[in-house]
Amino acid sequence: MAAGPLAGLRVVELAGLAPGPFACTVLADLGADVIRVDRANPGADVLMFDNDPLMRSRRTIGVDIKTAEGVELVLDLVERADVLVEGFRPGVTERMGIGPADCHARNPRLVYGRITGWGQDGPLASAAGHDINYVGLAGALEPIGREGQRPVPPLNLVADYGGGGMLLAMGILAALYERQHSGEGQVVDASMVDGSALLATSLYGLRANGVWSGERGTNMLDGGAPFYDTYETADGKYVAVGAIEMRFWRDLCSVLGLDPDELPLHFDQNEWPRLREILATEIAKHERDDLVARAEGTDACLTPVLTPEEAPDHPHNTARGTFVEVGGVRQPAPAPKFDRTPAKEPRAPHERGSDTEEVLAAELGLDRERIERLREAGAIA
Repeated sequence: MAAGPLAGLRVVELAGLAPGPFACTVLADLGADVIRVDRANPGADVLMFDNDPLMRSRRTIGVDIKTAEGVELVLDLVERADVLVEGFRPGVTERMGIGPADCHARNPRLVYGRITGWGQDGPLASAAGHDINYVGLAGALEPIGREGQRPVPPLNLVADYGGGGMLLAMGILAALYERQHSGEGQVVDASMVDGSALLATSLYGLRANGVWSGERGTNMLDGGAPFYDTYETADGKYVAVGAIEMRFWRDLCSVLGLDPDELPLHFDQNEWPRLREILATEIAKHERDDLVARAEGTDACLTPVLTPEEAPDHPHNTARGTFVEVGGVRQPAPAPKFDRTPAKEPRAPHERGSDTEEVLAAELGLDRERIERLREAGAIA
């Protein structure tokens, strides 16, 4: 039985990479019934590995959407769906016969979710790109990095996941809410450039008001401030310090055995180099976990920098159930949490295409003979 606030929502996912699967994972985690349409014969360019968390909690069918029969199967699923998600370049699904107009002709209530790097229009719409390109164009990459050094990619978290998949999921939910009033579906055009720019809204405001310099690595929140940075400990590990407010700064000084009244004013940027040296020296005297233990019960805003292997075992994460083990892989749990309609624990990913026969029979009512003909024609896995 489905659980979660999105129980009963039916989603068709056209297999893709990163942002689309992440958006569908978020929807599936919260109870949506997601059917992933994988390739009938995956090529070498498809990243595949067992127990991929971005494939959890949904069924998967193998369909060749380059065949007329395959397109018809997708449209048949669309008739019964609330949402379709695709991440192809602009115009691709239109050429296949499963674009918005094709799908809305079969199901006017469908929310058609599209995720691309550059958006459905604009000079770069059809260009190739990756997270680093999108976050760079959004003005969100240039400020990240140390003073005097080149910008540092923030993994692929900003464009692919935060500004891409999460933005798409939010847009889909907004369109579903609007559908309650209009009774009509619509197209959600989510762009990773747009989403990356949106995530940087505060930064644009700070710069416009003259409280953020154009020099990366010299500001309060980009590692320029000694009270907002990471420091190496005696055992070669790291702690994160975020003692911005004066009361937190005083607690940090107490944990480190320093007298704040004998130190430079922590907001005086001219004193930041000297203050950083003092903090680095004191923190380097302690092993990470010992120093973290000293900070417990205070507002020093000093926490460990955990590896992905360590994070699931931290007592706070354990108490919150922040991580789960699915199919032998430790991974983040569904979020956020709901008091009346909690999500079930995620289900392990199914092998690509392994639900083809079950879905075609149960969802579309196809008999075994028809399924075999489709298989023989190469339309399904």
